[in-house]
Amino acid sequence: MARKISMKQAINEALDQEMARDPSVICMGEDIVGGAGGEGERDAWGGVLGVTKGLYAKHGDRLMDTPLSESAYIGAAIGAAACGMRPVAELMFIDFMGVCFDQIFNQAAKFKYMFGGKAETPVVIRAMVGAGFRAAAQHSQMLTPLFTHIPGIKVVCPSTPYDTKGLLIQAIRDNDPVIFCEHKNLYGFEGEVPEASYAIPFGEANVVRDGRDATVVAYGLMVHRALEAAASLAKEGIEIEIVDLRTLSPIDMDTVLDSVTKTGRLVCVDEANPRCSIAADVSAQVAMRAFGALKAGIEMVTPPHVPVPFSPPLEDLYIPSAAQVAAAVRKTLKGGRH
Repeated sequence: MARKISMKQAINEALDQEMARDPSVICMGEDIVGGAGGEGERDAWGGVLGVTKGLYAKHGDRLMDTPLSESAYIGAAIGAAACGMRPVAELMFIDFMGVCFDQIFNQAAKFKYMFGGKAETPVVIRAMVGAGFRAAAQHSQMLTPLFTHIPGIKVVCPSTPYDTKGLLIQAIRDNDPVIFCEHKNLYGFEGEVPEASYAIPFGEANVVRDGRDATVVAYGLMVHRALEAAASLAKEGIEIEIVDLRTLSPIDMDTVLDSVTKTGRLVCVDEANPRCSIAADVSAQVAMRAFGALKAGIEMVTPPHVPVPFSPPLEDLYIPSAAQVAAAVRKTLKGGRH
């Protein structure tokens, strides 16, 4: 049996192994070194939540603390990638993408297309996503749909330590820009992870639970909410199938369609705002491509269309719950198309 480590440790291990394997891999971000190598080494936390702690001691100046200017170092990372390096830049919170979005969607995403396929930009931008951390509206958003909308960018959001390590290694080796979304409330979640290096291909969803009665599609933290719902529904004799998308661009619609064809019902769970979300996209594609297989209307479980509240009780209500997922499943089972 493989040893168990946390998602945070899985990220650290993936970075460590890829930096050891490939000298062109570098890391940059705000406080990712945090004083290591100097008199302040005791304060070297390795980023705001310690994800890169200890890597400077192994790889030295290939880890670079940057000024508090996302537009500067994200732009530098994209430029370095265009010149043959493989940078991993940490955008501390995905909410900060506003000040460097032009470099991402107008430059990195378009280089390959603008230069006839001759330009490659193998840059990974790591960012924390999601609510539940009491970090208020400017540090708690699930902005995955914004990046998924842009052609030329790959978007990843894992739900387990195993997937996190394999998908991050794949992201670093990929020749396209990758937005790697890490749910801050999953950093401490533990799971079995091999010590050896391995890569998980993009565009392959994972059926994490087999079922016959309804399909639930989710990613990131919402996979765990779906699994909680499945446990309660099983006591009622309801067996749901859960599809973990893992990557949002490319997205594996074939696995989703196969599942919906089997169950005839679909519930899409997404922590992103409901308008133009991943849930809305998956719902639309299933409605277009598998309408005949549906036995009931599609349900979406999302937060309300408001900013993430700072109030702890309101934030708890904002995040989709297992009870909401279970209720949506029951609704699809009661409803039907005539």
